[in-house]
Amino acid sequence: MDVFELTRTLIDIPSVTPEELQVGNYLYEYLEGLCRRFDGCVERAEVEPNRYNVFACFGQPIVTLSTHMDTVPPFIPSREDDEFIWGRGACDTKGIIASMLKAAENLLEQGTRNIGLLFVVGEERNSAGAYHAAANPRGSKYIINGEPSENLLALGSKGALRYEVVGRGKMAHSAYPELGESAIDKLLDALNAIRKVELPVDPILGPSTLNIGTIHGGRAPNVIPDEARAEIFIRLVCDSTATRRALEAAVGDTAELNFVLEIPALHLTPVEGVPTTVVAYTTDIPAFGGKWGQPLLLGPGTIHVAHTKDERVPKQQLLEAIELYQRLVIQLQAQEATAQ
Repeated sequence: MDVFELTRTLIDIPSVTPEELQVGNYLYEYLEGLCRRFDGCVERAEVEPNRYNVFACFGQPIVTLSTHMDTVPPFIPSREDDEFIWGRGACDTKGIIASMLKAAENLLEQGTRNIGLLFVVGEERNSAGAYHAAANPRGSKYIINGEPSENLLALGSKGALRYEVVGRGKMAHSAYPELGESAIDKLLDALNAIRKVELPVDPILGPSTLNIGTIHGGRAPNVIPDEARAEIFIRLVCDSTATRRALEAAVGDTAELNFVLEIPALHLTPVEGVPTTVVAYTTDIPAFGGKWGQPLLLGPGTIHVAHTKDERVPKQQLLEAIELYQRLVIQLQAQEATAQ
């Protein structure tokens, strides 16, 4: 099975978070075959009931190739044309998994050892698999995390800061608004103040960005609303302390600002001879917490079509990724040997 066939096979196994069991079983069986051929070992690590990370190693892993198995909804079956493979997960990240598997197979056939392969659950929701793996490290010195970067090595990725903003008021008949207090008015005032906050800019990662993702509230058109809420998402480019203080000051007593989630921004290390980029999305790398070694970020496909109905990955980039993953493994292993 070549990388194109393998990519389509993986796409056609639905794995929308948290339903990764079937694709995990397929990867376990695939890796079991590699382990029989090349004297390796493979295991499942339970993260939650019916949700497993899959890890294989061939010797003591110096470099681990890793990405996530889950996808966003909805499931879209695979198809292909002369240039692309299409379907849910084509670039995020079924094509990446296929390229990693083929790269590892080629390396093993050439006699290269000390390789790991780690495929985790839950990246699209809460990085549950990566957090579990961070608690069970295997001594790897480098982890190459696969996300669509058009086969460019990321110099960094933006972080994430999420809040829920809640306006509270008092219900009343809309004919007599003076008897009530509009939660929606309060929420809109708070959101307007948040939009005026000047967000930081990083020389490498660029500007922080704000998205007001959801707004909910009210009872009926003729009722003064007693509650309204919104979810906001900021792409971080530096330490969040100043941003959090600015948001709190902007909202003041107008509404409640409830913290939900923070993922730090990352600056990553280049590798000589590998072209670079900067990405605005977040990844599993912060959840690994350095426990699987120094992180690198690279994969075929573009994030611009991930999570869309037109998700696809260029066939040529899948082939290039196989070569790039092999090159990085060899280069990083040599770098580690020199450091010792």
